[in-house]
Amino acid sequence: VEQQRILGNTAPSIYDLRNLFQVNVEEGRHLWAMVYLLHAYFGREGREEAEQLLKRNSGDLDAPRILGAFNEATTDWLQFFMFTYFTDRDGKYQLGTLKESAFDPLARTCQFMLKEEAHHMFVGVTGVQRTVERTAELMAEHQTRDILAYGGIPLDIIQKYLNFQYSVSLDLFGSEQSTNAGNYYTAGLKGRWMEPRRRDDHVLIGATREMSYVEDGELRTRTVPLLNALNLDLRDEYAADCAAGVKRWNQVLEAAGVTERLILPHEGFNRKVGVYAGHHVSPTGEVLDEATWAARVADWLPGDADRAAVASLMVPEYEYGKFAGWIAPPRTGINDQPVEFDYVHLLEEGLA
Repeated sequence: VEQQRILGNTAPSIYDLRNLFQVNVEEGRHLWAMVYLLHAYFGREGREEAEQLLKRNSGDLDAPRILGAFNEATTDWLQFFMFTYFTDRDGKYQLGTLKESAFDPLARTCQFMLKEEAHHMFVGVTGVQRTVERTAELMAEHQTRDILAYGGIPLDIIQKYLNFQYSVSLDLFGSEQSTNAGNYYTAGLKGRWMEPRRRDDHVLIGATREMSYVEDGELRTRTVPLLNALNLDLRDEYAADCAAGVKRWNQVLEAAGVTERLILPHEGFNRKVGVYAGHHVSPTGEVLDEATWAARVADWLPGDADRAAVASLMVPEYEYGKFAGWIAPPRTGINDQPVEFDYVHLLEEGLA
């Protein structure tokens, strides 16, 4: 909510404004749900921790949010759509492990929160898809990749935003090897994604898996205990799910006759947490030295000029049924209502 609070000023449509409000309301309710559990079941320590939640603020220099992705500025609606696709999808997978918890109040709460996360991810996948659709239309119409002058977001900038949000969302899964994650699992505080569908003994004694890492400037793999690699197990499930959305966006490009494609960057790209932290890995998985990374990073991550270019297109459109020029309208409205439905009632200028 803190990150997205200014987006109403530049909403591309009333339809999108309504979706933003629902996301914010539900995110606020998620905070309430977690604070309720702390107050109801954890005594004084729970109350003190709940108070600390209110003292931390996104991007605050003295008391920032604990997780890095929640301190990044949501500068525009493309960033918002990428956030709701990639970062809320992390929420889906974290909640999916906690709904398996033996602590029943937590399990039941997370099961309910998952239903609301589904809407947030819908906003993300369709928001990016509609942006890509409009970009493809303008590329085909003007026979150029540089569509900024025609009111569209160039595909290379969309790719940079994708690279950024995917990489900071991967960091939310924590270190690939984690004793804490193994202890939580063993104690029954959390499970794995789709735990009932797993065909192992759910104890994981002796179970192993492969893990990639960087050594001597090369990507290598080693075998690690699965019990200590549960964060990596969850991250792999997440990455496969993210790839499905990118495939959907690429189908839009293909249908429009555009030859370029969006990609998910390598898992080691732009990482600040885990085995890739401190290393430079390109989106295609090439380990780079500091100088090469510095020379090429502007091609892969959005810079100030890219964000300023996108911001220049963020002109609000508040007429019912109308949409800003950089995004395509949705196929259908919300709750079987028409796209031009008055989802949000705006006060006339001058009224309090």
